[in-house]
Amino acid sequence: MSQKAVQRLYLMQVGSMPEYQIPIVCYLVQTSDGKNILIDSGLPEIMPEGESEFENGQDVIEQLANMGLQPDDIDTVISTHYDGDHAGRHAAFTKAHYVVQRVHHLDAASNPRYADIRSQWDQPMERIRLVDGDTELLPGLELIETSGHVPGHQSVLVRLPKTGAILLTIDAVPFGEGFTRDAPDDGSNPNAAAIRASTIKLLDLVEREHIGLVIFGHDMAQWETLKKAPVFYE
Repeated sequence: MSQKAVQRLYLMQVGSMPEYQIPIVCYLVQTSDGKNILIDSGLPEIMPEGESEFENGQDVIEQLANMGLQPDDIDTVISTHYDGDHAGRHAAFTKAHYVVQRVHHLDAASNPRYADIRSQWDQPMERIRLVDGDTELLPGLELIETSGHVPGHQSVLVRLPKTGAILLTIDAVPFGEGFTRDAPDDGSNPNAAAIRASTIKLLDLVEREHIGLVIFGHDMAQWETLKKAPVFYE
């Protein structure tokens, strides 16, 4: 087995959207050589003024502490995208390198959508790795470019020794009901074509790789059936 092989995957719920009963989540990957890789960081510690849509729960710092980890123990933060419910605690990980799609990082620089938490994701460039498209980060951990929700969004494929491959769709497919080749398009979403293309890309990946578990970004019904930290997939 490679010394850098993925060994464990932890799922953490760090908040919610109470009105819609939607979980806000992030993930931790651990490798056989002791590396800790965080996928997203959840909601900000203090919500932007006027924000009422989201509600904090046990944040990522607390959940990591329950596993005996401090922020400085995180080696890498995979940024799937810079929305406030995914990148809200990035700045806490001062020893980590961040991995983000180049297209997304460049778009965020002038996009007001990400301005409220710019202090979190706008880190020194020597600590940010910009990637272009699908990328194998290390054996058993692959980034899948899935633009549509936003430009340069990325999903994550994790290959575990016992469970096998797990696909984290993040916001490319937030709910299981949307993971279909014949989803209706009412014409109201200008990004529908890109979202559709990324959905098909992930469906093709699942079929090609015989992926047994697909975890959707905000699906509460599914979330209630999954293992959550401190329990893990291996």
